[in-house]
Formats: sequence, C-alpha cells, structure tokens
Amino acid sequence: MRYAQGGGLSDERREFREGVRLMAAERFALGEPGSVIAKELRVSVRSVQRWRRSWDKGGPRALRSAGSASPPRLSETQFAQLERELAKGPVAHGWPDQRWTLSRIKAVIGRRFHKSYTLQGVRKLLIRQGFSCQVPARRAVERDEEKVTGWVKETWPQVETPRRRSTRGSSSRTSPASR
Repeated sequence: MRYAQGGGLSDERREFREGVRLMAAERFALGEPGSVIAKELRVSVRSVQRWRRSWDKGGPRALRSAGSASPPRLSETQFAQLERELAKGPVAHGWPDQRWTLSRIKAVIGRRFHKSYTLQGVRKLLIRQGFSCQVPARRAVERDEEKVTGWVKETWPQVETPRRRSTRGSSSRTSPASR
C-alpha cells in the first residue's frame, strides 16, 4: 500500500484503523456475515475476510496494530542536525555551486551520520519532514528569449530523433523487415 508523500500512517491514523478492526472482531463474535460488516464499517469485503482469518487464529489480539513498519533511521535530533548542515549550503560541504540534489544530501547523511540511504529513501525522508522540490521563482537575468526561440525552431528539430518510422513496420518477430 502506498501512502501520500511516502510518509506511512501517523500514529492517530494507525489507532483509528486498529479500532475499525476491533469493531469488526466484536461483530465476528456475534456471527455477522462479512459483507454486512464491510458495508457498515465502510471497508472492503476482502479486508474483512482477511481480518476474520486472523481473528480465527489469534482472537482480537491478532487484529492489534504492530506499530510502524520500521523505526526512522535518523532520529529527530539527527534530522535537526541534518537541517543545520543543509542550511550551511553545498559550498560548505565541498560542492562548487549552491544546488542541493538528492545525491549530495545522501552523501552528507553518509559522512555525518554513517548511514546509507538510497536516493528514493532520501527523497521520502525529506518529504516526510515537510521539504519539497524547489523551482526557481524567476528566470535567470542572463536568459535571452530570442536565442532560446531560435534554438527551439532551428536546432532542436535537427537534434530530435523522429518518433515514428518512415516506413510501415511489422509487429511480427519473424518478419524479415523487423530484423
């Protein structure tokens, strides 16, 4: 299951869902059919069936939340330290320009905290903490609109590869034309 902004469930939402499962357990004890339970609790019949199997094996205790999937790899204090490092800027960490990229942030995390993240992991970490992708608010002063327009009209069509074949193709692998 995917969650908005890659953040997983909050503690409140996890407790709410656990409450729904426990309400279903009370109805299992009363012998109500799964379709009725699903409709009244506004969940899928498949979820109710899965919960009933767990309830049959372990009772209401089997429907309790197991907590978050994994603890965060950076604690709140470590993330606060990371924020301070990022505020110093990329130049302070040895890069030639003032642009933070996921790979650069990954390198800072590795150097500072000796923890290894993937680029997607860094992205999820930042989004979970409220960061977002930044786009420049205005165009560069040096931008020459006439040159950009000329390049798009003249150079780009020559560089761009044609999207379709000039001749009809065949989807057959045995066709001599496809070899």
